[in-house]
Amino acid sequence: MDLFFDRLVVGLEQGAVYGSVALALVLIYRATGLVNFAQGELALFSTFLTWQFWDWGLPIALAIVLSMAISFVGGAVIERVIIRPVGDVEHNALAIVIVTVGLLLALNAVVGWIWGTQGRRFPKIFTANTFDIGNVSISYQAVGILAVLAVEVVLLYILFQRTKLGLAMRSVASNSESSQLVGIRVGRMLMFGWGLAASVGALAGALYASQLAVLDTNIFIQLLVYAFAAATLGGFDSPVGAVVGGLIVGIVTVMAGGYIGWIGEDLKLTAAFALILAVLLIRPQGLFGKVRVSRV
Repeated sequence: MDLFFDRLVVGLEQGAVYGSVALALVLIYRATGLVNFAQGELALFSTFLTWQFWDWGLPIALAIVLSMAISFVGGAVIERVIIRPVGDVEHNALAIVIVTVGLLLALNAVVGWIWGTQGRRFPKIFTANTFDIGNVSISYQAVGILAVLAVEVVLLYILFQRTKLGLAMRSVASNSESSQLVGIRVGRMLMFGWGLAASVGALAGALYASQLAVLDTNIFIQLLVYAFAAATLGGFDSPVGAVVGGLIVGIVTVMAGGYIGWIGEDLKLTAAFALILAVLLIRPQGLFGKVRVSRV
């Protein structure tokens, strides 16, 4: 039983990171209806920025804040310069998907060109010490990552429910044409949505690299798959669903790797794929997603 709770804590810790990246996916989807396949590589670029600032001597917390600020601007610029000229999702969905896939490959190549493909040591954001509750050992890192996720959720809730900016973003996500008619600058809201998602992804990337204590150009592809599983499970139009989905995916993959012998640590990704397939077959809109009704 103690081993079960140990694995549960590890699953929650990993799931919190998956939920953070899933939040970034959901933010863009809610704003534009677009599934951003480049989100993982955006987080990769931002995490290398964090590492660079830390390598120059800045405290890791300040390095993360600077990276998030730069990522916000970068995400907004990408929406304005690369995504928007292609058109909207309703009329050019395939073209936009291809652009995001191309952006994924381009960002990965740029990161390799700037920083090389050799792995880098990434610092621990939280102390590696642990404390015990009964016979279960809990790391301060796990508590810290879960606390960061909780703060993210609260801040996003306040943004979307208690501010004019958040209400404008929700309006654009619901009906961009009507929003434009009442004076909301739709283009600016879309830029802000991309910037916010890039910033959230930068934080999630730093947390993920801190978990692994290493950073290289290949680790974020796997993270993106877990994040897609989390967003699919929770519902692509639900921030709360993204968080809950991330925690569930983290627990399921850790438990599957620990209790199903042939899966082990090497095939945990298959559990995420199986989860995606099961959700799409049983409840395509996800646990917290809304069923879309359209008139014929």
